[in-house]
Amino acid sequence: MIYLDSAATAPVRREVLEAMWPALTQDFGNPSSHHTVGEAAARALEYARGKAAAVLGCRPGEIIFTSGGTEANNLAIKGIALARPRGRHLVVSAVEHPSVLEAADYLERFHGFRTTRIPVDDEGTVDLDALAAALTPETTLCSVMYANNEVGTVQPVAQIGRLCRAAGVPFHVDAVQAAGWLPLDIAGLGADSLSISGHKLGAPKGSGLLYAAGRLPLEPLVHGGGQERGRRSGTENVAGAVGTATALALAEAERAEAAARVGRYRDFLVDQVLGALPEAVLTGHPHERLPGSASFCFPGTSGEAVLLELERRGIVCSSGSACHAGSDEPSAVLLAMGIDRAVAQTAVRLTLSAAVKESEVAMAARAVVAAVRQVQALAR
Repeated sequence: MIYLDSAATAPVRREVLEAMWPALTQDFGNPSSHHTVGEAAARALEYARGKAAAVLGCRPGEIIFTSGGTEANNLAIKGIALARPRGRHLVVSAVEHPSVLEAADYLERFHGFRTTRIPVDDEGTVDLDALAAALTPETTLCSVMYANNEVGTVQPVAQIGRLCRAAGVPFHVDAVQAAGWLPLDIAGLGADSLSISGHKLGAPKGSGLLYAAGRLPLEPLVHGGGQERGRRSGTENVAGAVGTATALALAEAERAEAAARVGRYRDFLVDQVLGALPEAVLTGHPHERLPGSASFCFPGTSGEAVLLELERRGIVCSSGSACHAGSDEPSAVLLAMGIDRAVAQTAVRLTLSAAVKESEVAMAARAVVAAVRQVQALAR
């Protein structure tokens, strides 16, 4: 089996398991307990906080450990919006992850907010002029993802950050897919908050973090014992925090080499598929995209049939976001990019990990071509 669905999740790294082991065994205490066992757990938690902060270029106290990217996005969107008295207006892109779009929808339904959804072009890039025009004195928050989870398009977040800063609007960045592939320097991005998911990087599922600037008011979603400096109550998942921070640090240390190498593999895969299947459509930006992301539509086929044929040939990939797996509806991201509904239902996404081998990518390219041709032949 060749696993090419790393945008959905990645296997847990051995180094991460080894780093977590003490927090699961001898340092198992509650970090809020005032005895030696609890204090050992608290030290492990603060070690993880410092490790993550070093990657992002922020203060350790600005790191909030969460259960993953979805919770981090919800905490940022709802927490910032409900804590700030300024206006009741949100600005998001049309291709955000459901955890952002549905958090905005919640604020509209129950708290009287209105949301401006900024359009994207046919490559999935946000319209900067439309975004700048949408920022008003009533805007509470702007949220734009760093890189899209379905088509891999990288957004001009630094430019968006400057627009938000000039307008005095807090800027949230969903960096779940970008982590490990793109620079995460908070100052360079101009982000006031930023979300990361551990299991995309080699930590266990159920762990992640949110960076939230210390000056930023943040209403907690979970109330209780006041953990995480009152911003996220509940006994902390110390092992998960250590795992997320370790995976993030490892990915950042390897990022430059991995991005260059995997980017070459991705380009080879794209060239092979488009060269052999002239009817195929590469979705997303042709160059400003994640190094490991190759997404296609194959008009005249069924995306699900192609996926089944690929798995029969030993290639595991997906049609798009794992969060909407099993849905009969075409991808909202592809529709927002202006792709026809029937074509959008032929989508196939292959996402490469940093551990992928060149030989595996070559095998995958041949398998994609063969699988599409097989499905086309059966449809005649």
